[in-house]
Amino acid sequence: MSRWEPNARGRLEQAALELYLEQGFDRTTVVEIAARAGLTERTFFRHFADKREVLFAGAGELRERLVGGVIDAPPSVPPMEAVAGALESLAQMFHARRDLVLPRHRVISANPELQERELIKMAGLAQALTDARRRRGVADPAARLSAEAAIAVFRVAFERWVSGPERADLASLVRSSLEELRGAVAAD
Repeated sequence: MSRWEPNARGRLEQAALELYLEQGFDRTTVVEIAARAGLTERTFFRHFADKREVLFAGAGELRERLVGGVIDAPPSVPPMEAVAGALESLAQMFHARRDLVLPRHRVISANPELQERELIKMAGLAQALTDARRRRGVADPAARLSAEAAIAVFRVAFERWVSGPERADLASLVRSSLEELRGAVAAD
């Protein structure tokens, strides 16, 4: 494959995931990733700061989509329903990228350092969601509590999705997990 073919970033992501799964994250080098993608090491570093960033480069897009879903919801939509809609939007994005999301999850699950990085990413999403809830007029501590709960709902739904049948719908799992949380809180 010529290094001048389009979609260098996508090719690098695919090559990295394949290598991480074949030989482990720690044993994979940037040189190997670039070679597998038919590109140079220099091209790799034009797209990613390091080999971890292949797995976490989409965090900004997630944050934008989550926050945008809350902020852009019509004023008539109750704040928690705006959050639910934003989570479903994330779920649709994940579903569309299932062929990358599932291997990414396997790689992260196999490496404690990457698990820590994933938790940091989730904390950042919770903070961004807290700020978005505040912008919609939700006061503290409700803004933070509901944002943290929403991220927990998404994580539970995501775990159910990756371990469930291939045809499972992540957006449906988000809705059902949110309903389960509502039921658990109401029961207490």
